[in-house]
Parts: sequence; C-alpha cells; structure tokens
Amino acid sequence: MNSSSTLLRSLLVETKDGEWGQPEPFDGSVEMAVIRGTDFETAKKSSLEGVPVRHIAYKAAGRKTLQAFDILIETAGGSKGKPTGKTTFLRPALFERSVLPITCASFARFLRIDATRADPEFVYWYLQSLYLSGVIENYQVQHTGIARFQFTKFADSVEIDLPPMDEQVKVSAFLGAIENRISLLGETNATLETIAQALFKSWFVDFDPVRAKAEGLEPEGLDVATAALFPCSFDESALGGIPRGWKVGSLSEVCSISSGKRPSIRSDIPIDYCDVPLFGGAGLMGYTSNSLFQSPKIVTGRVGTLGKVHVAYPPFWASDNVLVLHPEASASFSFVLHWLKSIDVIALNRGSTQPLLTQRDLGAQQGVIPTQEVLQKFEGVVGPIYDQIRLQETKAQTLTQLRDTLLPRLISGQLRLPEAKATTEKILSEAI
Repeated sequence: MNSSSTLLRSLLVETKDGEWGQPEPFDGSVEMAVIRGTDFETAKKSSLEGVPVRHIAYKAAGRKTLQAFDILIETAGGSKGKPTGKTTFLRPALFERSVLPITCASFARFLRIDATRADPEFVYWYLQSLYLSGVIENYQVQHTGIARFQFTKFADSVEIDLPPMDEQVKVSAFLGAIENRISLLGETNATLETIAQALFKSWFVDFDPVRAKAEGLEPEGLDVATAALFPCSFDESALGGIPRGWKVGSLSEVCSISSGKRPSIRSDIPIDYCDVPLFGGAGLMGYTSNSLFQSPKIVTGRVGTLGKVHVAYPPFWASDNVLVLHPEASASFSFVLHWLKSIDVIALNRGSTQPLLTQRDLGAQQGVIPTQEVLQKFEGVVGPIYDQIRLQETKAQTLTQLRDTLLPRLISGQLRLPEAKATTEKILSEAI
C-alpha cells in the first residue's frame, strides 16, 4: 500500500476550540448541545444521551457549529493513565437525530478535514492509533494543575501517512464495521436490561401479579406454577400496601456491602502483566495486575461518580472509589441488582467537596422483600437474560481488543485488508 506523508495542518479546512456558554438563555444566545470529553464515546455512537444543553452567544455559535465527519479532540483535562488528546468521530446519524445545533465544549476542539485530500474517518483512525500508542501523550503539558494538549505544536509537526484515497476509504469502512458491531452489541444489551427492569418493576414495585389475583384475574404472562407463588391480597406496612407474606426490610438484609481497594498498578489498556479489568464508579476505568474477587459482584460509585450500577465478572478489581455489593446466597443476585438501580443514591450524597455514598446509608435503604420462592423464580427468569448480556459483553470486548490490535498495523500499511478480515473472522470464530 503506497502512501505519502502529509502534515496534519495541511489537511485542515478549519479547526476551532469549543464553547461552554451559559446554563440559561441570554440576549443573543443560541441553544446548543455541547459535547464534552466525557461524551466522546456516546457521540461516537451517534447518540446525544447525557450531552448537556447550553446557551452559546450567537456569533460564536455560527463559527463553532459542528458538521458531519468532523473529528473532535480533547485539549484539556485528562487523568492519570488517560492523557488528553483522545478523539471521536461524528457521523451523519448524530446530526440527523438532533433537533439542536451541536458544538463541543471549551476543553475540546473540532478538526474539519479537506475531504478532497483525505478521508476524514481515516484521519480519525490515524489519530486514534497515535493516542493508543502513546505518541499523542508527548504533546501534553501540565499548566496550573490541568493537563493541556499542545494542539498547535501537534498539528504543525505530526505527519500522516496517507495511502491512495480508495485504500483510505476501505480501511475506514473495515474499522467502522467493527465499531458498528460493537455498538450493536451494546444496543442489544440495553434492550435486554430494559426487559429485566420491566419485570422487576411489575413484580416488586407495581405488584401486578398480586393485583390481578386480588381482582380475581389470571396474572398476565405467568404460567400457573409461577402465578401460584404470588399472594392474592395485601397487608399494610410502613411503605404502604405490600403483598401478604412479604416484608419490609433493608438492603443490607439481602446483601453485604464493602469498599473496593486501590490497585497497586494501573494501565489504560490491557497489556501482558496488567490485563485484569479495573472498575470505578463510572464502570471500566482501566486494567490492573491482580483480581480482587472470584465471583460476580455488583459495583456502584462511592466517591465522585454516583448513581451508575455495574455487574462485574471475575477476574476483576474494584477500585477504592466504589462500593461492592455481595448478594446473600438466599437472595436473588438479579433482585439485589435491580433494587440498587431503583434507589436514588444521589439523594444519599454526604459529600461537600465531592459526592460521597457511605456503606451505612446504602445498606439502610428500605424496600419490599418477597418470599424465598418468588426470589428464586425471579432469578430463574432474569438470570438467563444476564447470562446473555455477559455473552454479548464478551463479544464486544473481543472486538474492541481486536480493533485496537489491528488498528496500528492497518493504518501503517503493515497489514493488508484481506489479511485483517481473515484474522477478524478467525478470532471471532474461536472466541465466540
């Protein structure tokens, strides 16, 4: 694959820093969706879920409205193991789904590539390869306590090896196809989780089977044996009417709660001696060298990020900024998981300078605890759903690692597309 070396700066039609604006409207302001560095993964999937809406001065809004095929690069912030300079790519679907114009936050900037000289998505993948290899980190400096990316120096010194345009497009399409498969697996899991959550709400919040039986009706969607597990009347309790024979209890009655621990070593990507998933309050935050648990656990943020709930499968390590829930043997793992998801943990925040959730406060939360038979049945129905979710997550992890392994070799031309496709199919057939 013949290629020519081209300075990044020469490929740019336009590049500007983003805007943060104001939370409320003001004279001459425009309402815009503002993509932050923390939204890069979401935006890459052509979604604006969780992206804040801000009000930007009209003059700035006109100059900094994003377009399809723009590349965003984070220019400030970062953290240990996650330097500035990470990128995301904006596909047309993102703009088709948005009712608002879109810009990026002030700690990021957009890069608009001359599409007559280079495929914008190929340039994105090239920059992503530089980030994963650590090259981009060389352009990071500490300034007043904040890590900043030296974009001007970067754009004026980094040369991109560009193969012929048709090869660029083919490489982009191949990597994009892997990315789409990863996204599709995530969407499938979201659907499965919605199904499980709906069943939890029906059985343990709305008490639909009990209400149906109380009215002399057959519970919808339940076989005779399952319906027989539910009572046909209610008792009064501190939480109002609850199914007869069930009880009000605390979360700590069905699980024990502990804090995670600080790992001795951490890597942003899996490497030979550091490939055990490390979970933080926001989910997977990197990798470490040892496993802290040998059975599945439920983790949620303790310090900093609160409100996100994750199931972690061994081997894994839970960082010291999370709480770990260990469901009792007599309880349903899935029941504890969905009970936790239903709790407004933000309201339990005790932190002043940063959010804090204590074991005591979380464990003291009250809820309705059904009979052992109902718990077992719920696990029997929902457990297989989470088995499927885990399988999909494994597929996504395999694809992600494969993509990141193939990326530098494809971009550099060391690996031909037919070989990459053959490798992909071989690994997927062996791992899935």
